[in-house]
Amino acid sequence: MQIYSVTDPLFKAYGQVLEGYDCAELLAAMERIELPAEGTKYAPGIDSLEACAVFADFRDRAYGGMPVQLGMCWGRNTKLNCLEYHRDSEVNLGTGDFVLLLAQRSEIVNGVLDTDKVRAFRIPAGVPVEVYATTLHFAPCHTDAKEGFRVAVVLPKGTNTDMPAFEPKCEEDKWMTARNKWLLAHPDSKQGREGAHIGLRGRNIDIEID
Repeated sequence: MQIYSVTDPLFKAYGQVLEGYDCAELLAAMERIELPAEGTKYAPGIDSLEACAVFADFRDRAYGGMPVQLGMCWGRNTKLNCLEYHRDSEVNLGTGDFVLLLAQRSEIVNGVLDTDKVRAFRIPAGVPVEVYATTLHFAPCHTDAKEGFRVAVVLPKGTNTDMPAFEPKCEEDKWMTARNKWLLAHPDSKQGREGAHIGLRGRNIDIEID
């Protein structure tokens, strides 16, 4: 599969590079968090990251003063597995280069997205990017298995925490797996096997192979 640069014009449909953010302190704080032996980890908010000065900058400039959380996804991964979306943008920043597998919400047909619609984008180390609310995304992929990845995740406060309790009244309601998180799972994924909505059809992309 072709991996595009985040500077490629194609990325404009999925997100944008953010400018004017001093992320040095945040990147150093992220580096101090140990990688898991295998797989990935995610935390919606991490105190040591939210203590960095750029946290206020993301809140006030990237989100217009709305309450936000600054967490991280980190580990090792090369597969698609799932795609998710939120009702708002997500900001990502990596200590090293990483790859995002992205698609458009508008490409979902009858609750299913063909994985042939997925595009891969490489984001350089230290470059913050906004992933639009209309963009499907999931766990980052590493570019070096030895190094893994550490990717900051900025989202509105409460996102990816416990799912609200309600009676589903439409098909989309059944895709929700956490607060402000709607998920399409591939049948070969752990999430799919555990009962998440099977919304991906086609190969489960693995950038190491594909």
